[in-house]
Amino acid sequence: MEDETLDVIAVGAHPDDVEIGCGGTLARLAAQGYRVGIVDLTDGEPTPGSPGPEARLAESRSAAEILGVRVRVTLPLPNRRLFDDFDARLALAKQLRRYRPRLVLGLGAPTPMASPDHRQAMLITEAAIFYSRLTKWPEHFGPLEPHAVPAQMHYFLAFRSLAPETPTAIVHDISSTLETKLEAIAAYASQFPPERAGALERIRVYAQQQGAAAGFAAGEVLAHPTAFGTRDLMGLLFEGN
Repeated sequence: MEDETLDVIAVGAHPDDVEIGCGGTLARLAAQGYRVGIVDLTDGEPTPGSPGPEARLAESRSAAEILGVRVRVTLPLPNRRLFDDFDARLALAKQLRRYRPRLVLGLGAPTPMASPDHRQAMLITEAAIFYSRLTKWPEHFGPLEPHAVPAQMHYFLAFRSLAPETPTAIVHDISSTLETKLEAIAAYASQFPPERAGALERIRVYAQQQGAAAGFAAGEVLAHPTAFGTRDLMGLLFEGN
């Protein structure tokens, strides 16, 4: 499993970012037979409620198993002090070259009143996708061949914004995987103890609201950083819906 290529990699600043932002999407893609992976830029430690890095790592592995994720990588970048710098970009770009995904899902907006690491993760992901495809850089990448990621999309954690900027946004139907998403989030028992059950309910309601906007029972908003184009308008509108 560690040496296989992946169809999709989702990148988060901390363990549980991906589950909250696009866990339903990953579970659905995995159920459809796509090879899905997660890269956490940090181990999320220190953090309130957690007994330590080993516990948080065990939680992240359990959550990945629930979602059907094949590979989960935790990079040794510092929680609370995550910054978009060369070393961080290079560390993520190496994972993209190693697993050669067709699609990268990354954070798409800052999270006011929450961790500034999220904004830095957004910048790191964007730069790493660019670095991944560059040639003539063997002193940094060694035997890892360049990989041009064909597609990038954003997911969002800014739940406290009434109108987040989501250019070229779509709603991905996660009606069939909403409960899987919530189960994966609940695997982070240190972050979502019984006294925080209301947080899981808010995530459920948010997914239902996002889905309702597109006529689904539940959904996750994803956005493309550039304009979408199609050569098959009817296929875009009607096939696969």
